[in-house]
Amino acid sequence: MTTIKYRGRFAPSPTGPLHFGSLVAAVGSYLDARFNGGEWRVRIEDLDGQREVPGAAVGILKTLEQLGMEWDGEVVYQSARTHLYHDAINTLQSMGVVYSCTCSRKEIADSSIVSSQGLIYPGTCSAKDQRHFLSKVHALRIRTHNDPIEFRDRLKGICSQRLLSETGDFVLRRADGMFAYQLAVVVDDAQQQITHVVRGADLIASTPRQIYLQQLFGFLTPHYLHLPVAVNAMGEKLSKQTHAAPIDISNGLQQLVAAVQFLGQKPPVEITEGTISCFWEWAFKNWQQHLIPH
Repeated sequence: MTTIKYRGRFAPSPTGPLHFGSLVAAVGSYLDARFNGGEWRVRIEDLDGQREVPGAAVGILKTLEQLGMEWDGEVVYQSARTHLYHDAINTLQSMGVVYSCTCSRKEIADSSIVSSQGLIYPGTCSAKDQRHFLSKVHALRIRTHNDPIEFRDRLKGICSQRLLSETGDFVLRRADGMFAYQLAVVVDDAQQQITHVVRGADLIASTPRQIYLQQLFGFLTPHYLHLPVAVNAMGEKLSKQTHAAPIDISNGLQQLVAAVQFLGQKPPVEITEGTISCFWEWAFKNWQQHLIPH
């Protein structure tokens, strides 16, 4: 079996057009892969059909192409991979670490402790006889523990979290049947043999949950690098919910320059006034991780 030195990925959700915040994540992951002589894959995380905007996935891919970003292999769509998530849950159930939960959002909000990570699920359903749930609509949760889960972020250093006391048992499959992000991303990264994950720092708190699942499955843990998150004037993360403006492709070079400058890189004036292909030629050779703001 061939050893993969570096395989990164960009995994947008098709909830709207590419905006500056998602461009920063795309550019950061792309440059880190190319600078290190690695592959760069694109995965469309389209499990949540209610949030998906028709045509958004095609629009995101077209924007990446117009910006000169070339991915390796075929684009992967999570919606075509649900059989893998079914199999993963069956594996965890055979380990005895999954249980059913019928708690409503209101019940969880009323009974849970609030932490910096959000609501900490108190384990209300964890001790109930599972036969009680057979005829009821239910979510599936995974049992956690309170041993620290640590990882070394390439930018931020050692990070640690105790799942049971800081997040509680988390959802693998929602009551409506939709698979949770935490499960899908772990299965996908392992199946695609992703070795390096470069993404926004808004996802760093999810990483210990993903590492916990990786450990249960016996998957290798990728190297992580969490980039600073672009925010608006009110300090809110750029997103569809905060009305982030779509990337203006007619001004593509300036958008790319702004993205690398946001990541602390220092392109020379002649690059900022040249072409997109010249920009990438410079950027591939001059990516400097240590310049990224912490």
